Amino acid sequence: MADSAAPRPTVLVTGAGGRTGQIVYNKLKERSEQFVARGLVRTEESKQKIGGADDVYIADIRDADHLVPAVQGADALIILTSAVPKMKPDFDPSKGGRPEFYYEDGMYPEQVDWLGQKNQIDAAKAAGVKHIVLVGSMGGTNPNHPLNRLGNGNILVWKRKAEQYLADSGVPYTIIRPGGLQDKDGGVRELIVGKDDELLQTDTKTIPRADVAEVCVQALQYEEAKFKAFDLASKPEGEGTPTKDFRALLSQVTARF
Repeated sequence: MADSAAPRPTVLVTGAGGRTGQIVYNKLKERSEQFVARGLVRTEESKQKIGGADDVYIADIRDADHLVPAVQGADALIILTSAVPKMKPDFDPSKGGRPEFYYEDGMYPEQVDWLGQKNQIDAAKAAGVKHIVLVGSMGGTNPNHPLNRLGNGNILVWKRKAEQYLADSGVPYTIIRPGGLQDKDGGVRELIVGKDDELLQTDTKTIPRADVAEVCVQALQYEEAKFKAFDLASKPEGEGTPTKDFRALLSQVTARF
């Protein structure tokens, strides 16, 4: 653990208005004896939603210059930005079939998950950030994954490209690729790490957002997390032992990508 006399690291969470980003931002705020939290959101509305504090910056990640003030003086960056597909409004579930999805103009995965994340990595590197935690997604090894078809966005392809860019950046990194995200309580399940989407072939391929958020925060604290990439899922509640030793969990990871 960090020496209590050492200055607290300043940690910027981007996508702090999102469902997982909000949890990470709040966890950092709750641990104010350990971290100085900053958030980055896209709109004033999102800023107000997470409390509207002065440590929340509003910026468009697609514009590299916008990011400069937020990353200045930051020690670590947690990237939780993501393109979000929207359901076409004319879907009628009573008629059967599947809903169709689309991305808003300018908000496709190529612009948000690739260029927006590349901008964040570049800005962080230029500002001297010492550790970048990037939350991606499982499924990236399969170009034909169904998520890629949503809105013809190829979201996992672009996420993977950003992950590779980070791994090649020279900045110490941790790439976390969670399974299906659930809005359930954290801290009550045994977490499992894997690689190369192997967990997708098993029954344990989902994880609560709160547990992903906890792993993001824990990754900042251990050398064992750096220069590593891993898939992350959880056992069902009541199976196994809830994970408490995150150093041990992160030490199981050997893959760099």
